[in-house]
Amino acid sequence: MKIVQSDETVSSKASIHREGAAYRKLLLEGEAGIDNFSLVISRSEARFSPRHRHTFEQFRYQLEGTADYSRTGTLETGMLGYFPEAVYYGPQTQLDKNDLTVLCLQCGGASGGGYISRSEQLKAAKELQSMGTFKDGVFHRNPELPGKRNVEGSRAIWEHIMQRPLKYPEPRYETPFLMKPDNFKWRPVKDTDGVYEKPMGVFTERNTASGFIKLGSDITYDLGTDGRDIYFVLKGVGTAANDPYRWGTTFYLDPEEIIALTAIDETELIHFRLPDLDDLKAREIVPE
Repeated sequence: MKIVQSDETVSSKASIHREGAAYRKLLLEGEAGIDNFSLVISRSEARFSPRHRHTFEQFRYQLEGTADYSRTGTLETGMLGYFPEAVYYGPQTQLDKNDLTVLCLQCGGASGGGYISRSEQLKAAKELQSMGTFKDGVFHRNPELPGKRNVEGSRAIWEHIMQRPLKYPEPRYETPFLMKPDNFKWRPVKDTDGVYEKPMGVFTERNTASGFIKLGSDITYDLGTDGRDIYFVLKGVGTAANDPYRWGTTFYLDPEEIIALTAIDETELIHFRLPDLDDLKAREIVPE
């Protein structure tokens, strides 16, 4: 179990393989392997990212501003996006210096391709700067060096770390999912007074999921199920395991862990369920 207060977390410079200013607060991260993950609050301005895809999957909850992903669509404040592994999205264009703030979960995808930590990605990007330049989200290799001349930035980083060509899994979906939670209705949690939920979806055979939980004031409720769960407080104050919670408080629970929340004010949380990759871990399969 982990409890993190976002307002006590230091902001640092984010990735350098995209142009523009970007900063992030790292709230949670896992351990190296196919089920690694990270949760950050990311703020950016004047940012550009080319159309691309990943071997991992991600949820993006728009806290402030509007993220324009071109033909993929837009994420406005309060919207939630699910971006599956191997599915193209973007390009993301943010050229008018409008600040955007997003809660972003990235995690190993359903195929078991794993997730490289943000610190490893940043280290690799700095190493690549001695071999070429990043411009418009693309790595341009110096002509005297072997290798492909122009490579999308995140792919160049992956291949530099893994020292082999990147092979994407076959995509399970045609496009990302851009969801409007405000248009969903709260439904009562069975056998629990004063607690409501908005399930947003369960994805792939790995049961990756997201949704929202609401607690009425003076309600106590146990968070936790049989999966690896993350909760982020969007509204309200109260206590959790004798610690206070407020906007931005983040909880990580391993399977079978439970934490009791007592809401002083009406409370809303966004919930993420990490994919179940236990069978792949047991077989020690890490696809190329």
